[in-house]
Amino acid sequence: MDYMKLALELAEKYRGKTSPNPLVGAVIVKNGKIIGKGAHQKAGESHAEVFALKEAGENSKNATMFVTLEPCCHHGKTPPCTEQIIAAGIRKVVIALQDPNPLVAGKGIARLRAAGIDVQIGQRQAEAQQQNEVFLHYIRTKTPFVIAKAALSLDGKIAATNGDSKWISNEISRQKVHQLRSFVDAILIGKNTFLKDDPSLNVRLEKIWEGPQKIIIIPKLDIAAQEISNKKVYKNSITRSLIIACHHDFLTAEKKAEFQEKKIELIAVAGKKNAIDLSQLLYKLGKKEITSLLIEGGSKIFTEFLQARVINKFHLFSAPIFLGNAGIPFLQDLQINSIKAAVKLQSIKIDKLEKNVLWTGYLK
Repeated sequence: MDYMKLALELAEKYRGKTSPNPLVGAVIVKNGKIIGKGAHQKAGESHAEVFALKEAGENSKNATMFVTLEPCCHHGKTPPCTEQIIAAGIRKVVIALQDPNPLVAGKGIARLRAAGIDVQIGQRQAEAQQQNEVFLHYIRTKTPFVIAKAALSLDGKIAATNGDSKWISNEISRQKVHQLRSFVDAILIGKNTFLKDDPSLNVRLEKIWEGPQKIIIIPKLDIAAQEISNKKVYKNSITRSLIIACHHDFLTAEKKAEFQEKKIELIAVAGKKNAIDLSQLLYKLGKKEITSLLIEGGSKIFTEFLQARVINKFHLFSAPIFLGNAGIPFLQDLQINSIKAAVKLQSIKIDKLEKNVLWTGYLK
């Protein structure tokens, strides 16, 4: 049996629930039998190794542990996993991926080896990296992993000329979108999408819930807080305040008081006249422990994020329809004058969703 594959599968069950921590799974094996398994389920709660050790109990002595990420060796919200592994008498630890977190970063491996434990690294490393791409990016950059999602016609439009976009994609694609929303920390739209669509930005799967934290970019802060409070996005910001990102030149004392009264959080950043500095915005979101950000439009926002080269991953749902030249395009002018200069995606994955096609790729 592939025990590391099982550990990865255990970790995957808790996608969207462990932020800002990584996804981690662990399996303990002795004499060819699984005696313990576990996964990290929520930030602040026990790590995967602890669950596995608890299930294995005294039988852990001289057993082998398979874990998807290097065990921690520092005191955080929970005690160091390395000390519990050592105390349990584990003989060998097989690790998929070294943790880049400066608090760990090889120190956990060194601690285990110093205690006489045989440590092997790199089994299913590529899969472990893919699984924790959000965490790895966040730890290295202190900014969210940015995902752009859009539903497109075959001629690259996200809406008809009147702004109608319901529904370009099919039901299966829409369910995929709600699943994607359930996995991220925050979701972002621009002013035009906010006003034209009045979206809920909630999650509608087995049950309906508010979903990730919601962010709207309104550079000039030229929409009254009262008007915003009447919209679905505001009403669906229950446990976490709605965030409005704006240009700092437009954030007056009066505006602060107006938005504070409605419990709307304002993030002011530098920028040009009609736009904000997206890198600075992402840095400020990272300070709030937002590790992943889903962009859902509109055209102006997609273009600005792409031009700033701050999109990490794309989920593009393609439907077999044409909307013509008057339709609203996915992207505005990128000022690209040759094929050679085109923006390129890599590591492309293609999934057929009945009559729709999902293109997943990374910005090269």
